[in-house]
Amino acid sequence: MGKLHTSKITLMVGLDENRVPEELKWSAEDGGIVNEEAKAMFLSVWDSKNQESLKIDLWTKDMPVDEMKVFFHQTLLAMSDTFMKATQDDKMTTTMKDFCSYFAEKLELKKD
Repeated sequence: MGKLHTSKITLMVGLDENRVPEELKWSAEDGGIVNEEAKAMFLSVWDSKNQESLKIDLWTKDMPVDEMKVFFHQTLLAMSDTFMKATQDDKMTTTMKDFCSYFAEKLELKKD
């Protein structure tokens, strides 16, 4: 058996005196990313033993609401793509993408 390669992704959260995120940085050295700034993040981890999703969702206090809406929309689209890759369920993927379009329309995110 060959040598196992590991890859490390790190997150750094700078907090104010009330423990509210002021700064988010992430690194993925295998991808050439070192201390890259971010304004928001979602991380989900599947706990197979307890059959539940664990999550961390953080955003800096200076994350603009209009950017948060776009972030949510793009995250929902990405989740739809990932769902398709993982399940090959065309019908539900189409339903999810339809919701993403509805979401963008209601938030007036689509540019005509």
